Amino acid sequence: MISEQTEKTYSIREISKMFDLPVSTLRYYEDEGILTKVGRTKGNQRVYYEMHINRLATICCFKRAGMTIGDLQKFFQYEETEDESIDDIVKLLEERKKSVEQQLNELEKDYMHVQKKLHFYSDIRDALKKGEEKPRWEEYK
Repeated sequence: MISEQTEKTYSIREISKMFDLPVSTLRYYEDEGILTKVGRTKGNQRVYYEMHINRLATICCFKRAGMTIGDLQKFFQYEETEDESIDDIVKLLEERKKSVEQQLNELEKDYMHVQKKLHFYSDIRDALKKGEEKPRWEEYK
């Protein structure tokens, strides 16, 4: 006897925990049309599937990369008509890539500054413990 295998389902709370998103955000994404085809139980509770996990992974990635809800709506609309919208998809992603590269450059600069400050203040702490003269910031530039 062959048993019928059913697709794993997830509740809104499980998805909320999985993505560390408030339940209200998941509902908002659904209202805005970027999280689609959410099923319902007989008791009217939301039911999520693997396709929602994949979609949310994309949403979270793009949100972290600075995409707005409007950008996400465009992206998913373009995906629905991929062949006709391929240039729009590539343009949107190229713009986002450029923005992320700029953010990475700024983060790298900020990281280097934090490293210098950490080194400076660690040396001050060591000097205080040893009763020595504290270093000056000018020496670290």
